[in-house]
Amino acid sequence: MRADARRNYERLLTEARTAFAEHGTDASLEDVARRAGVGIGTLYRHFPNRHALLSAVFEDAVSDLLARARELRRAPEPCTALVTWLREMVQHASEYRGLSRALMSVSRDDTSALSRCSDPIREAGGELLGRAQEAGTVRTDVAIGDLLQLTHAIALAAEASPGDAELADRLLMLTLRGLKAGL
Repeated sequence: MRADARRNYERLLTEARTAFAEHGTDASLEDVARRAGVGIGTLYRHFPNRHALLSAVFEDAVSDLLARARELRRAPEPCTALVTWLREMVQHASEYRGLSRALMSVSRDDTSALSRCSDPIREAGGELLGRAQEAGTVRTDVAIGDLLQLTHAIALAAEASPGDAELADRLLMLTLRGLKAGL
Protein backbone atom coordinates (compact mmCIF):
# COMPACT_ATOMS: atom_id res chain seq x y z
CA MET A 1 0.00 0.00 0.00
CA ARG A 2 1.30 3.45 -0.85
CA ALA A 3 2.10 5.71 2.10
CA ASP A 4 -0.86 8.03 1.49
CA ALA A 5 -3.22 5.07 1.05
CA ARG A 6 -1.89 3.55 4.27
CA ARG A 7 -2.48 6.84 6.13
CA ASN A 8 -6.05 6.99 4.78
CA TYR A 9 -6.62 3.39 5.82
CA GLU A 10 -5.35 4.05 9.36
CA ARG A 11 -7.40 7.27 9.70
CA LEU A 12 -10.51 5.44 8.52
CA LEU A 13 -9.96 2.70 11.11
CA THR A 14 -9.36 5.23 13.88
CA GLU A 15 -12.48 7.20 13.01
CA ALA A 16 -14.55 4.04 12.57
CA ARG A 17 -13.55 2.84 16.05
CA THR A 18 -14.60 6.18 17.49
CA ALA A 19 -17.87 6.30 15.54
CA PHE A 20 -18.76 2.70 16.40
CA ALA A 21 -18.01 3.30 20.08
CA GLU A 22 -20.13 6.47 20.13
CA HIS A 23 -22.99 5.46 17.83
CA GLY A 24 -22.83 1.69 17.50
CA THR A 25 -22.03 -0.42 14.47
CA ASP A 26 -24.79 1.28 12.46
CA ALA A 27 -22.87 4.58 12.54
CA SER A 28 -22.90 6.49 9.27
CA LEU A 29 -20.08 5.44 6.95
CA GLU A 30 -20.27 8.86 5.31
CA ASP A 31 -19.58 10.39 8.72
CA VAL A 32 -16.63 8.03 9.23
CA ALA A 33 -15.16 9.09 5.87
CA ARG A 34 -15.76 12.79 6.60
CA ARG A 35 -14.14 12.55 10.03
CA ALA A 36 -11.15 10.79 8.46
CA GLY A 37 -10.83 13.60 5.94
CA VAL A 38 -11.51 11.44 2.89
CA GLY A 39 -14.37 10.89 0.50
CA ILE A 40 -16.82 8.01 0.75
CA GLY A 41 -15.25 6.51 -2.38
CA THR A 42 -11.92 6.22 -0.54
CA LEU A 43 -13.65 4.43 2.33
CA TYR A 44 -15.26 1.97 -0.10
CA ARG A 45 -11.96 1.38 -1.92
CA HIS A 46 -10.46 0.22 1.37
CA PHE A 47 -13.60 -1.41 2.77
CA PRO A 48 -16.11 -2.52 0.13
CA ASN A 49 -18.94 -2.82 2.66
CA ARG A 50 -19.81 -2.28 6.33
CA HIS A 51 -18.84 -5.82 7.33
CA ALA A 52 -15.35 -5.36 5.85
CA LEU A 53 -14.89 -2.21 7.94
CA LEU A 54 -16.29 -3.91 11.06
CA SER A 55 -13.93 -6.81 10.54
CA ALA A 56 -10.90 -4.52 10.29
CA VAL A 57 -11.98 -2.55 13.36
CA PHE A 58 -12.48 -5.66 15.47
CA GLU A 59 -9.30 -7.49 14.43
CA ASP A 60 -7.47 -6.23 17.54
CA ALA A 61 -10.22 -7.50 19.84
CA VAL A 62 -10.25 -10.82 18.00
CA SER A 63 -6.47 -11.09 18.37
CA ASP A 64 -6.82 -10.48 22.09
CA LEU A 65 -9.54 -13.12 22.41
CA LEU A 66 -7.53 -15.64 20.42
CA ALA A 67 -4.43 -15.03 22.54
CA ARG A 68 -6.53 -15.41 25.67
CA ALA A 69 -7.99 -18.70 24.37
CA ARG A 70 -4.48 -20.04 23.73
CA GLU A 71 -3.52 -19.08 27.26
CA LEU A 72 -6.65 -20.64 28.76
CA ARG A 73 -6.13 -23.93 26.89
CA ARG A 74 -3.34 -24.60 29.37
CA ALA A 75 -5.52 -23.86 32.41
CA PRO A 76 -5.89 -26.79 34.81
CA GLU A 77 -9.70 -26.50 34.98
CA PRO A 78 -11.21 -26.64 31.47
CA CYS A 79 -14.71 -25.57 32.52
CA THR A 80 -13.40 -22.53 34.40
CA ALA A 81 -11.26 -21.65 31.38
CA LEU A 82 -14.33 -21.81 29.10
CA VAL A 83 -16.40 -19.65 31.47
CA THR A 84 -13.59 -17.08 31.75
CA TRP A 85 -13.28 -16.87 27.99
CA LEU A 86 -17.04 -16.54 27.44
CA ARG A 87 -17.15 -13.69 29.97
CA GLU A 88 -14.40 -11.95 28.06
CA MET A 89 -16.33 -12.52 24.82
CA VAL A 90 -19.34 -10.75 26.31
CA GLN A 91 -17.14 -7.88 27.52
CA HIS A 92 -15.53 -7.42 24.10
CA ALA A 93 -18.89 -7.58 22.33
CA SER A 94 -20.28 -4.89 24.62
CA GLU A 95 -17.57 -2.39 23.64
CA TYR A 96 -19.48 -1.55 20.44
CA ARG A 97 -23.26 -1.37 20.42
CA GLY A 98 -24.52 -3.61 17.64
CA LEU A 99 -21.43 -5.82 17.37
CA SER A 100 -23.22 -8.87 18.76
CA ARG A 101 -26.09 -8.38 16.34
CA ALA A 102 -23.63 -8.11 13.43
CA LEU A 103 -21.73 -11.22 14.54
CA MET A 104 -24.97 -13.15 14.97
CA SER A 105 -26.03 -12.19 11.45
CA VAL A 106 -22.90 -13.75 9.91
CA SER A 107 -22.73 -16.84 12.10
CA ARG A 108 -23.55 -19.05 9.11
CA ASP A 109 -22.38 -16.74 6.30
CA ASP A 110 -18.85 -17.64 5.23
CA THR A 111 -18.96 -15.06 2.43
CA SER A 112 -19.10 -12.06 4.79
CA ALA A 113 -15.90 -10.17 5.52
CA LEU A 114 -16.96 -10.25 9.16
CA SER A 115 -16.60 -14.04 9.13
CA ARG A 116 -12.83 -13.35 9.19
CA CYS A 117 -13.47 -12.43 12.82
CA SER A 118 -16.04 -15.06 13.69
CA ASP A 119 -14.33 -18.11 12.16
CA PRO A 120 -11.15 -17.96 14.31
CA ILE A 121 -13.29 -17.21 17.39
CA ARG A 122 -15.43 -20.27 16.64
CA GLU A 123 -12.31 -22.44 16.32
CA ALA A 124 -10.72 -21.13 19.54
CA GLY A 125 -13.97 -21.47 21.48
CA GLY A 126 -14.47 -24.95 20.06
CA GLU A 127 -11.14 -26.03 21.49
CA LEU A 128 -12.00 -24.67 24.95
CA LEU A 129 -15.44 -26.27 24.79
CA GLY A 130 -13.94 -29.58 23.66
CA ARG A 131 -11.57 -29.62 26.64
CA ALA A 132 -14.46 -28.98 29.04
CA GLN A 133 -16.50 -31.72 27.38
CA GLU A 134 -13.60 -34.18 27.56
CA ALA A 135 -13.24 -33.37 31.27
CA GLY A 136 -16.89 -34.30 31.72
CA THR A 137 -17.94 -30.88 33.00
CA VAL A 138 -19.94 -29.76 29.95
CA ARG A 139 -22.57 -31.76 28.12
CA THR A 140 -21.33 -33.40 24.93
CA ASP A 141 -24.34 -32.24 22.90
CA VAL A 142 -23.36 -28.56 23.27
CA ALA A 143 -22.06 -27.06 20.01
CA ILE A 144 -19.75 -24.05 19.86
CA GLY A 145 -21.97 -22.29 17.31
CA ASP A 146 -24.93 -22.46 19.67
CA LEU A 147 -22.81 -21.34 22.60
CA LEU A 148 -21.50 -18.32 20.68
CA GLN A 149 -25.01 -17.37 19.60
CA LEU A 150 -26.10 -17.52 23.25
CA THR A 151 -23.11 -15.38 24.22
CA HIS A 152 -24.03 -12.78 21.58
CA ALA A 153 -27.65 -12.85 22.75
CA ILE A 154 -26.49 -12.18 26.30
CA ALA A 155 -24.42 -9.23 25.10
CA LEU A 156 -27.47 -7.92 23.20
CA ALA A 157 -29.66 -8.23 26.29
CA ALA A 158 -27.08 -6.36 28.37
CA GLU A 159 -26.84 -3.70 25.66
CA ALA A 160 -30.61 -3.19 25.86
CA SER A 161 -30.44 -2.80 29.66
CA PRO A 162 -27.49 -0.45 30.29
CA GLY A 163 -28.73 0.34 33.81
CA ASP A 164 -28.17 -3.25 35.00
CA ALA A 165 -24.40 -3.74 35.13
CA GLU A 166 -24.73 -7.31 36.42
CA LEU A 167 -27.24 -8.56 33.85
CA ALA A 168 -24.71 -10.06 31.42
CA ASP A 169 -22.96 -12.04 34.14
CA ARG A 170 -26.26 -13.30 35.60
CA LEU A 171 -27.48 -14.42 32.19
CA LEU A 172 -24.15 -16.04 31.38
CA MET A 173 -24.17 -17.98 34.65
CA LEU A 174 -27.77 -19.06 34.07
CA THR A 175 -26.84 -20.28 30.60
CA LEU A 176 -23.74 -22.07 31.82
CA ARG A 177 -25.68 -23.96 34.48
CA GLY A 178 -27.65 -25.52 31.65
CA LEU A 179 -24.41 -26.71 30.02
CA LYS A 180 -23.27 -28.79 32.95
CA ALA A 181 -22.82 -32.47 32.33
CA GLY A 182 -25.36 -34.74 33.95
CA LEU A 183 -28.41 -32.57 33.26
